[in-house]
Amino acid sequence: MKNLLNEVSRRALALFDQAIGAEQPKLYFNPQGEFKRIFEHLPQLRRKYRPTPWLANTHAHLLYFDLIKKRRIHLSYDRTDRLIMQDGGVTGIAWLGTDLPPDAPTIVILHTITGTPESMRELVRDLHQHTGWRIALCLRRGHANLPMPVPKINLFGSADDLREQLAYIQEKYPASALYALGSSAGTGLLVRYLGEEGQKTPFKAAFALCPGYNTESGFKNVHPFYSKMMTKKLFQKFIEPYAQTWQNTASLAKVLEAKTLFDFEQAYFEMAGFADYGSYNQSTNPIYVFEQVEIPLLVLNSEDDPVCSIHNFDPYKEIVRQLRSVAVVTTRKGSHCGFYEGVKETRSWAAKLAADFFLLQAASERP
Repeated sequence: MKNLLNEVSRRALALFDQAIGAEQPKLYFNPQGEFKRIFEHLPQLRRKYRPTPWLANTHAHLLYFDLIKKRRIHLSYDRTDRLIMQDGGVTGIAWLGTDLPPDAPTIVILHTITGTPESMRELVRDLHQHTGWRIALCLRRGHANLPMPVPKINLFGSADDLREQLAYIQEKYPASALYALGSSAGTGLLVRYLGEEGQKTPFKAAFALCPGYNTESGFKNVHPFYSKMMTKKLFQKFIEPYAQTWQNTASLAKVLEAKTLFDFEQAYFEMAGFADYGSYNQSTNPIYVFEQVEIPLLVLNSEDDPVCSIHNFDPYKEIVRQLRSVAVVTTRKGSHCGFYEGVKETRSWAAKLAADFFLLQAASERP
């Protein structure tokens, strides 16, 4: 009788898992590289990711993440510092955990396409709680209502600006080991920076959450609804409030004609400080340098992501399997940056994976 009940329970769970899209993550990595050891010590990847049952639909999952969960998180940052870049532009860093010992590790977070301290609270909170480490949320130009005295902005951010932000962080906490996480558009900046720096980066390890890979082609694959919605949001966040800043930008009229993210990205190169799209693309697209990443970089994508389509990854699967320092994890469900699990209380499966990865790397660094 006991065996019969066990078999019924097993089959019922299998049917339930099939209905909600629960599957064990797929791993893409070089078995001769660093991630063979790393994956052996991340048990989360040997179990199924079971999404929150009522969020099994990709659009419900994303809208819950973007419109509901973000607004329920209450978090007060310790402070936000404004930084003046070499050209006079303004960026910022929002801090959590400044009361920790000076040698406590710091996670540097690179935010989403329109990210703010408020929109990033859940990820900041989760990584801080899981690791007990300091968090430095790097704010890009034009985000979080920062002033824009210089007419220059980049959807993914500037690697040069990030270098200045990192120099500031290291000046404040010279004994702190640094780790990095990029979320959505922030992954473009993260991977571009890591590829340009190679072994020179101060980061010990990095995590890319829902990258789009080749930014030139990736925007073509964004679901039309989200593409149009996010394009309008770009106007509202970065153009309309800074009309005075952009008044002498010759290409502004062309940018304002954009209806989709692809159109916007193709047209705004002058606003990013470039003479044409080709030079902009060559200087910012992470795909041209991702094979030069030298530190452990763990990437997570969902197969049902309507913003950063899993098809963006297809051309690079075999390349990843040849790289020693880069690995990609994909899940059947998770939508875009959501990855919620649990029923009554939702929590981020992705944040736990990133935190465990960082803690594992920190442990391996100890003598």
